[in-house]
Amino acid sequence: MKVFQLTAEPRTDLGKKAAQALRKENKIPVVLNGGEIFDLPYNKPLKDGEKIVEIGNGKGLITTDLAVTQDAVRKLVYTPDIFAIELDVNGEKRMAVLKDLQFHPVKDTILHMDLLEVNDKKPVTISVPVKLEGHAEGVKAGGKLTLSMKKIKVKAVYTEIPERVVINVDNLGLGKTLQIGELHFDGLELMNAKNAVVCAVQLTRAARGAAAAAAGK
Repeated sequence: MKVFQLTAEPRTDLGKKAAQALRKENKIPVVLNGGEIFDLPYNKPLKDGEKIVEIGNGKGLITTDLAVTQDAVRKLVYTPDIFAIELDVNGEKRMAVLKDLQFHPVKDTILHMDLLEVNDKKPVTISVPVKLEGHAEGVKAGGKLTLSMKKIKVKAVYTEIPERVVINVDNLGLGKTLQIGELHFDGLELMNAKNAVVCAVQLTRAARGAAAAAAGK
């Protein structure tokens, strides 16, 4: 996965009014989730933007409120590619992936971003673009190849997640489908339902006609 460099500043002024003021400056409120889970109470000092979130059973974790500019994330968001994000927060480097986005309902601007902190030991789940390669047997017979899932959810440590999941369709016959349960990639756990259809070769009118003509001989 490619690495995207992103500078962020801690955000200590929270609430709706503060978020609206931030957006007027062409900035986006960001929450960095994840991090290590610890026992409560937590007595270590917190950095700017950090706060403790209780998750139950006497456990907690730290989230960090940040702000980034619209321009800084344009090439991260408006692209089909996925990235590992190297955050620079006051000179401290932290790795993350994009978890969620909230867009303005009318304007093409980002209202809020959620990031998930990652490391090379803890697996994360992320949607990866699908790329089909090869020439399906069913297409040679007159069918049409269709892609039903443009992205597949995979689980792995972020360093093992590819930029794209490449699927060979050479053996996909006419009228056949390829499901998640039929796929395997080293180091990746596929999180979609096993019967979910990734791609298919559909029968076209011409293919049906050819099949009927062949059957009539």
